[in-house]
Order: sequence, then structure tokens, then C-alpha cells
Amino acid sequence: MTNPDLSIQLAPNNHKGLLLTNPVMAASGTFGYGTEYADVIDIQKLGAIVSKGITLQPRQGNPQPRLVETPSGLLNSIGLENIGAEALIKEKAPLWNQWQVPVIVNIAGESVEEYAEIARMLNGVEGISAIEVNISCPNVASGGAEFGIDPQMAATVTSAVKQATNLPTIVKLTPNVTDIVQIAQAVVEAGIDSLTIANTFKGMAIDTVKRQPVLGNTVGGLSGPAIKPLVLHLVYRVAQAVEVPIIGCGGIASANDALEFLMAGASAVQVGTATFVDPQVMIQIVDGIGRFMHQQEIANLNQLIGTAILR
Repeated sequence: MTNPDLSIQLAPNNHKGLLLTNPVMAASGTFGYGTEYADVIDIQKLGAIVSKGITLQPRQGNPQPRLVETPSGLLNSIGLENIGAEALIKEKAPLWNQWQVPVIVNIAGESVEEYAEIARMLNGVEGISAIEVNISCPNVASGGAEFGIDPQMAATVTSAVKQATNLPTIVKLTPNVTDIVQIAQAVVEAGIDSLTIANTFKGMAIDTVKRQPVLGNTVGGLSGPAIKPLVLHLVYRVAQAVEVPIIGCGGIASANDALEFLMAGASAVQVGTATFVDPQVMIQIVDGIGRFMHQQEIANLNQLIGTAILR
């Protein structure tokens, strides 16, 4: 058979669309702004790049230490250190505009108004193909509860962003909730184009000699292979409850991991922690998916998506 078609459309209902040549994306927070890796790997072979989280104003992030290794995983507490939306538009977007690979900007805010303002600023900026909304941030105006733990708050943020931009909009869900399906359904009803499942799980580590938390901010987010079975289950559940494309994100380190997510109902995957071990891993995953599809005589990626879901 001819080479299989790995392309995927992640915003089928948006007039701009978000067409990827393959389903493998760099996850937010693990690939910088993409520019840092441009001389390390052939970034044009990726399906898309998601920038590190951007806030309205620059942020210095959390106190050190910010990273600690765990068995089969990594705890991070970066605290959204970033250059701010204005600098990103001036310094990074012109570079992205020279690339073929789509760049998706992950955004975060402390209020609904901040999310909307960032979305307005990014709207129409050349080099930016879509927005990924991080709703794992505290709503300062409502006592600090994360936007993503309540269906109504999640939907309110989503609606505000959608009204502020015509860019394809992805919402990144937190796994730290009682029922992720309810949150997913709420943001889908609010009009998003696709979902990323999921952000990190809350965790911590303790230095037994010092008898204190290792991370400077005490609590961090757990990523890496340890969370893969947990996130795979979340994708499997949500895929049966919503109609929009899902991007699986959590512990993917091989082509087989990616294939599991695709078969569980994801249309694409994001790779994060594994890139710290080997920056080339994403390209290896793309090649591995292609080989599998060729061997199995699967002509189109859509023929693979959701095939493990029991009907």
C-alpha cells in the first residue's frame, strides 16, 4: 500500500481549522517556545508545537527547587514562568510565522477577564495557529479555586475566550476532579473546538534528611509514564461522551503509548516529559505510528481512532 495518511483535523467546526500533518505534538511547558529546540530536532516533522503557558504579564515563577524525579515520573512546580503575552507576540510569533509546523499558544489567567484579554491579544497574530486554554489555574476572584474543577467556571472561561478570538480553541482539562466527563461536557457546550486530556496530577516529595518538602512550592504536578494508565482511562471515558477531537497527554514515551491513546479515542497526542530524556522521541513516535499503520494496512489515521472503545 502507499504511505498511510497521518494527517488529522483538530478543529473541524472552526472556519480556520487546525490541520496537522501528523498527530504528535509537543506538550506545553516541556518544549519552551519551540525556538529552543529548532537546532536540536527537525521541528517541521512534528504535528504541532504547544508553547509554554503564557500569562498577561511576565511571571518569574515559583521558588527553587522546581523539579524532582520520582519513580517513573517527574514532579514540577515551575509556576508558569514566562515572558508575558506582549513579549511573546513581538519576539516569538514572527519566528513561528516562518515555520510550517503549527504553533498553539497555551494561555493561563487569574480571572476570566485575563483569559479573554490574552485571547484578544493573540487573535489575528501571524504565526499563531490556535489557543490552548489552561483551566488548572486558581480563580483569584473566587477564593482561589481552580477554574477547571467546576463545570460552570470552566464553561465561563471557555465562553469568554471563544468570544474574544476566532482562533481554534482547545481546553486543557485537569485530572484532579471527581468527574472529568462533566467538565468536558460543560466546555464542549461552551463551544470549544477540541480538548486536551490531561494536565498533571497533584503530588509532592519529602526530603527525609531535612524533613521538609523537596519542591520550593511544596506541591507540584506529576507527569511521566506513571500517569499514563490514569490519563488513558480519562480519554477513554471522555471520548464516549463528547463529539469534539481529543488530544491525549500523559506519560506518552513511545509509538505504542501513542497508539493506545488513539485507539482509546484520542485524535492526537502530546509528548512532554519523555522529551527531557530524548528530544528525538517525538519524531520516533511519528515514524512508529506510520510503520504500524503500514503493517496493519490502515490507510488513514481516522480509521484507527477509537477502535478500542467497546460499543
